[in-house]
Amino acid sequence: MKQLTAIIQPFRVDEVRDALHEIGITGMTITEVKGFGRQKGHTELYRGAEYSIDFVPKIQIDIVLRDDDVQPAINAICQAAQSGKIGDGKIFVKPLEHVIRIRTGETDDSAL
Repeated sequence: MKQLTAIIQPFRVDEVRDALHEIGITGMTITEVKGFGRQKGHTELYRGAEYSIDFVPKIQIDIVLRDDDVQPAINAICQAAQSGKIGDGKIFVKPLEHVIRIRTGETDDSAL
């Protein structure tokens, strides 16, 4: 099992969710986050004053998957989230040792 974390642009979340749903992935956690990478924020003008935005709003999607589902999920996210511009995001894949469904006590693959 793996945990996949994708950091994407906020305006791409619907496309990514739909792309994942099309390949049979329906369970995910979505969180509004802020951060920066190479994008390094930007400046904005508000009431005539310029100010710096150091942290850019992003969406973090966390999904727990069977090993066989990881590459199709990565492909779906990349296709749906890519705009071709800086700040499209990143995907992180981490090994997952154990999953437990609290309600039933099911573990690992059966808990997914």
